Amino acid sequence: MTFIDTILAHYGWQGVALAGVMLTALCVQLYYFLFVYGRIPSYRIGRRPARLREAPPVSVVIPMFSEDNAFVEQTLPRIVAQEYPDFEVVIVYVGSDADFYEDLVRLRHAFPCVTVTKIQLDPRFPISPKMALNVGIKSAHNEHLVLTTTDAYPLSDRWLSLMAKGFMRAEVVVGYCGLEPARGIGNYLMRAWRMMHAADWLASAVKGRPYRGIRHNLGFTKTLYFGANGFTHLNMNIGEDDLFMQKIMTPANVGVVLSPRAALCEKTWGGLGWWTRTVRFFDAAKPYYPRWVRTYVGWEMGSRLLFWLAVACALAVMPWEYKIGAGALLLVRYGVIVWQVRRIARRLGERRMCGRYFLYDLLSPFYALLLGVLNLRKDERVWR
Repeated sequence: MTFIDTILAHYGWQGVALAGVMLTALCVQLYYFLFVYGRIPSYRIGRRPARLREAPPVSVVIPMFSEDNAFVEQTLPRIVAQEYPDFEVVIVYVGSDADFYEDLVRLRHAFPCVTVTKIQLDPRFPISPKMALNVGIKSAHNEHLVLTTTDAYPLSDRWLSLMAKGFMRAEVVVGYCGLEPARGIGNYLMRAWRMMHAADWLASAVKGRPYRGIRHNLGFTKTLYFGANGFTHLNMNIGEDDLFMQKIMTPANVGVVLSPRAALCEKTWGGLGWWTRTVRFFDAAKPYYPRWVRTYVGWEMGSRLLFWLAVACALAVMPWEYKIGAGALLLVRYGVIVWQVRRIARRLGERRMCGRYFLYDLLSPFYALLLGVLNLRKDERVWR
C-alpha cells in the first residue's frame, strides 16, 4: 500500500480535500502578506526618477460643508503651520451663514496663505464635494494640488513638505489617512479596517497598478485634472478619490508618500453603526472598479474566510494528529501576519494594532459579507 493509499484509508477523501483547501488558502494568504503587502514597508519614493529639480508651490484645497468652528480653531492652525515655504490654503465654504463666511474671510489677516471662496447653499440645488472641489481647484493659484477634508488633520508639521516632495517624482501623489484612536473594540476594528484596506491600494500603487487614493490625503496636477475634463461620474456624490483617480492614474505618474509624518488622522463621529453607514456609502463606487481590482481585493478576504472555515472544520471533526497539524498551520499564518502588520503599521504611523489583530482577522470577512448584503439595496445618498 502506497503512502497516498494509507492517507486515504486513514482520513478519507474528505480529509485529503480539507487539507488541500487549508494549504491552498494558506499559500494565498502568505502570498498577500509576504509579497503584496510586504512592498509597503520597503517602498521608497526616492527610487523613482525625478521630474522636477525642487519641490513646487502647492495649493491645499479643502471643501467645507458646515459652519465648522472646530476645523477653524483646531485643524486649520495645524495646516497653516506646516513647515513648507510656498503654499496656499483654498477653503471652499458651502453654506448660507454670511457672518461665518465673513469670519473665514478675515482669517487672511492672521493667515495670509488662506484664501476663502463661497458657494451659496440652496436646498433646491444640493452641492456635491466634486462641485466644491471644482470651484476650489479653479481658484487655486498653483499647478500642484493637495486635497483634504475638514474631518482630517495632519499628524506632524512635515505632512505638506513630504507630499510636495512627492511631486518632484510624480504627477499624482497619494498618502495615508488613519482613523482617530479611541477606547473600545469597535474603534480598534474600524482603525484596522481602514489600515488593511488602505494596504490593498497602497501595495497595488507601489507595484505600479494604482487604482485609488484617499480623499483626505491625495494630490495631482491641474494639467491632469483639466486634461481629464474634471471629475467623472457627476451623477454620484462619491468617486473623486477612486473613479476619477482611475482615469488619471498610470503606472508611470503615481508616487506613494509613506511616512508617519506624512499621514493624516480622520475624526470619528460614532461607533460601528456610523462606520458601517460610511463604508456602505463609499462602497457604492466599487461596482464601477475594473474587474482586476475587485478580484485582487476579493482573493485575500475570500481565502482568509476559507482558511478559517477549513481550520474550524478540522479542529471540530478530525483526529487529534490532524488537529495538531491544522493548529500548526494556524500559528504559522498568524505569526507571519502579525509580523507583517507590525511593519505596515509602523510605516503608516498606526499604533497598538498588533495585540488585538486576531479579532479583526477573524471578524472582518463576516463584516464584509454583511456589507455585501447591505449593498444589495441601493443607497439613495450616493445618487444625485
